[in-house]
Amino acid sequence: MNLLTHTLDSLWQVVLVGLLLGAGLPSLFALGVRALDTGRGSDGLPTPVARTAAVLCFAVVACAILAGILLLASDFLAGTFGIDIF
Repeated sequence: MNLLTHTLDSLWQVVLVGLLLGAGLPSLFALGVRALDTGRGSDGLPTPVARTAAVLCFAVVACAILAGILLLASDFLAGTFGIDIF
C-alpha cells in the first residue's frame, strides 16, 4: 500500500509539471500575443494595459526558459567538469 501511495504522489507531481511546462508556457505566450492583438486603442496601437499584460506574459515565459537552460547547463558543467553552479 505504501508503494501505491508513493507512486500516486509522484504521478500527480509529474502531471502538474507537465501541464505547466508542456501546455502552460505556450498558452501563456499565446495569451500575451492575444493581449497585444485585441487590446488596441483608436490609434491602432496596443493600450498600456494590454502592453503590460503582454510584457508580463512574455517575462514569465522567458524566465522559465532561462531557468531551464541554467538547469541543463549546471548539470552539464557538474557532470563534465566538476563545476557546481547551484
